[in-house]
Amino acid sequence: MFRKNLKKDPELFQNVSDGLRRLYRTKLFPLEDTYRFHDFHSPALEDADFDNKPMVLLVGQYSTGKTTFIRHLIEQDFPGMRIGPEPTTDSFIAVMHGDQEGVIPGNALVVDPKKPFRKLNAFGNAFLNRFMCAQLANPVLESISIIDTPGILSGEKQRISRGYDFAAVLEWFAERVDRIILLFDAHKLDISDEFSEVIRALKNHEDKMRVVLNKADQISTQQLMRVYGALMWSLGKIINTPEVVRVYIGSFWAQPLLVPDNRKLFEAEEQDLFLDIQSLPRNAALRKLNDLIKRARLAKVQAYIISSLKKEMPAVFGKDSKKKELIASLGDIYHKIEKEHQISPGDFPNLAKMQELLNNQDFTKFAALKPKLLEAVEDMLANDIARLMAMVRQEEAAMPSQTVKGGAFEGTMSGPFGHGYGEGASEGIDELEWVVGRDKPTYDEIFYTLSPINGKVSGAAAKKEMLKSKLPNTVLGKIWKLADVDKDGFLDDDEFALANHLIKVKLEGHELPAALPEHLVPPSKRGTVQQD
Repeated sequence: MFRKNLKKDPELFQNVSDGLRRLYRTKLFPLEDTYRFHDFHSPALEDADFDNKPMVLLVGQYSTGKTTFIRHLIEQDFPGMRIGPEPTTDSFIAVMHGDQEGVIPGNALVVDPKKPFRKLNAFGNAFLNRFMCAQLANPVLESISIIDTPGILSGEKQRISRGYDFAAVLEWFAERVDRIILLFDAHKLDISDEFSEVIRALKNHEDKMRVVLNKADQISTQQLMRVYGALMWSLGKIINTPEVVRVYIGSFWAQPLLVPDNRKLFEAEEQDLFLDIQSLPRNAALRKLNDLIKRARLAKVQAYIISSLKKEMPAVFGKDSKKKELIASLGDIYHKIEKEHQISPGDFPNLAKMQELLNNQDFTKFAALKPKLLEAVEDMLANDIARLMAMVRQEEAAMPSQTVKGGAFEGTMSGPFGHGYGEGASEGIDELEWVVGRDKPTYDEIFYTLSPINGKVSGAAAKKEMLKSKLPNTVLGKIWKLADVDKDGFLDDDEFALANHLIKVKLEGHELPAALPEHLVPPSKRGTVQQD
């Protein structure tokens, strides 16, 4: 009796990675193994898949600047790096952290239990000869790993000269990485059929996908608008989702801009992309949890499909003809499972691909439905995952500073070249004079038309003037709160000038500060600022 109760007690996990690993081994793997999930969809997960650092996968046609992008991020050459206008990178290169700089060839990589690449063995020697790991001691790589891929070729070269299934390898990586960055060249935007095929192969991972329109400094603003429009139109046709993929425009290398007109735009876009990449270590546990849930849902569907096919097979005669008939009517079997088990159509694997894979399978060896295996996965999704979600939040709270440091990420952190330095509310941050003083004579003229009493104007009088900016009340309310430095419900001439300065900041498209920066506090109020 005691043993029975003990079994139902929730398991204790040391951390999220440990929890995911144990749930996979004890609850999901048995279901996958029984219903041949690994033959149809994805190899079994290993310990390294749960412990590895966040990975960024770079995909693009040749000469779109993938290798240069990595060089720009880490600000250092890496072993095996080749850059040129022709198809130079002909290998998959995993750029990872290591104390000893050097290259580990593919065959050695797939036998290393500490690296998450062991299952790539299945793609054979043709692939392994074109796979390597470049190790170097770099601060950026302490938090993330980056996967450089061969440039996607046009025409038959792609299919014939590789010797391995390129799209399948990319799909394998896509399942395991935290971010997929698709690079396009603004100077010669051309999405080949092969690139379209690759993007479609990454179909189930749109949440990880980001797009970079690189080399945007080589064209004028007018041309850039046209190229951006063409790119969005093309992507809309390939990525069949109502949501628009986030596109970052810029020139991701450490060279002077050829056409500097859009410098501000490029800086803002680079900053956004860097923040996105820097958030990866913090969100890594959540990503792994999300991927395990996706995998579990597909494994459940796989179990229903395989057991349905097994159930329909005759005991003795006509097995081959029945197999052909079942493959042909797989779409109907999908609909039947969908209705019977209330499963969303989006959870089912690609019909044509599934039919192709089923041709090589012996249906008589398929397993019948085992409710206990499915119940274990249901329990994992309903209970264990919820407990792990709570642990994710706790781990995030305990490590708030987990972020990518070093390389290009340091250049925009602080100092005069930090993003937005000396602009908007930061204008005048390093000046001795009060920056609002420059326009104060103009603001004073308006101030004295409002008939101040004892050198101050009331809230009602100031409101009439401030409403002329046409800014919404929520914004003007915040400006009032920032400008009324002494919190007396009135504005003197300095505070009124400050309010107008903040209105100007907002009208120029900048954000208002959460609290009034020291350099904006009127000199007459410094040292007497009241706290809320």
